Amino acid sequence: MDASLLDLFWEGFERERYEQLDARTLCLRLTPKSSQAPFCSGCGQSTLLIHDVSWRRVRERDLFDYRVWLEVPVRRVRCLSCGTRREQIRWLYGRRQLTQGMVSYVEALVRLLPIKQVAELLGLHWHTVKTIDRERLSREVKGPDLARVRRLIMDEFALFKDHRYATVAICADTQQVLWIGEGRSRAAVRPFFEWLGKDVCRRIEAVAMDMNTAMDLEAQLHCPNARIVYDLFHVVAKFGREVIDRVRVDQANQLREDRAGRRVIKRSRWLLLRNRDTLSKEQSVKLDELLALNAPLTTVYLLKSQLKELWYAPSEGEARKRWKEWFQMAIDSGLKPLMTFARRLHPYLEGIVASALYRLNTSVLEGTSNRIKVIKRMAFGYRDTDYFFLKIKAAFPGKAR
Repeated sequence: MDASLLDLFWEGFERERYEQLDARTLCLRLTPKSSQAPFCSGCGQSTLLIHDVSWRRVRERDLFDYRVWLEVPVRRVRCLSCGTRREQIRWLYGRRQLTQGMVSYVEALVRLLPIKQVAELLGLHWHTVKTIDRERLSREVKGPDLARVRRLIMDEFALFKDHRYATVAICADTQQVLWIGEGRSRAAVRPFFEWLGKDVCRRIEAVAMDMNTAMDLEAQLHCPNARIVYDLFHVVAKFGREVIDRVRVDQANQLREDRAGRRVIKRSRWLLLRNRDTLSKEQSVKLDELLALNAPLTTVYLLKSQLKELWYAPSEGEARKRWKEWFQMAIDSGLKPLMTFARRLHPYLEGIVASALYRLNTSVLEGTSNRIKVIKRMAFGYRDTDYFFLKIKAAFPGKAR
């Protein structure tokens, strides 16, 4: 490569010589350009007075298959305004052994790849790459515009395998992550509402969440004008675990003498839990055959579909009407898991019918949860929760006006 082209990378310096350290490593020795005086890093004024010179070895971006190191003479100048100061070298990244170009290259890669892979690809330490990425996120993650916050979505997700959780709060209209905190208790979510402030809390019209009593009580305490809206996805998922799974196991246990029939019911879990419109033609046929042969499973499957209709009622009055019909059918079914679920769901009725007035998109919660899982899986878990939370905020910057 032409020397004049290489010299464009390092303002104020030119290549003096280079040597090949090994089969994949080059070291370029730079020298200051005689035609350009150094600048004071304090005030930016040029000066010809040199106090001393020290040498630094820094890593530059890779050149084809070669890893490139630079030997840079860093001068301390005698500035008339600032005294003895290090000269200004814009392409050096503070006191790190990396050029600004190398830092920018790392920042570009960590947007696409896990930290571990970037570190292995570039031959850098894992913590070096993480620190660069964390500084990038701190610069880029902007604080939310609280003036736009009217409706909230709150959810929890697992931090670690030992039942440690975190709570995330999202603006329902912009889909920006506003706040993340460890824990899911009232004490854990209280700092969020305190951070919002009383004026913003008074403007909150609705808060969507799962049936988490801690979030519910804290939201009602701080947001007096807000309606609590229970999320369809979480309620239906709970119905699947507590009703469909339980009835399916009970029905399978009654067929101990019929091994073939028992096997069919035991293997039908995902057919019963998935939405019909996501099933293939063959799976739909199997589902129909299963429901035709087992009345209890037919009952809970149909009531799962009718339960969803509560969230799509055109008015609160219609939602209450649909609830009464659904609740009565659940009680009349005679299926203990279904009856128990209906009675437990009854105290949450106001948060269900409120969905007729506040159409909060439950897919936002589901999409957020899935994206968080992907971020966590890419790093095989995060020990630094502050960094993990920054990654999540960066993934959900919100919609522009």
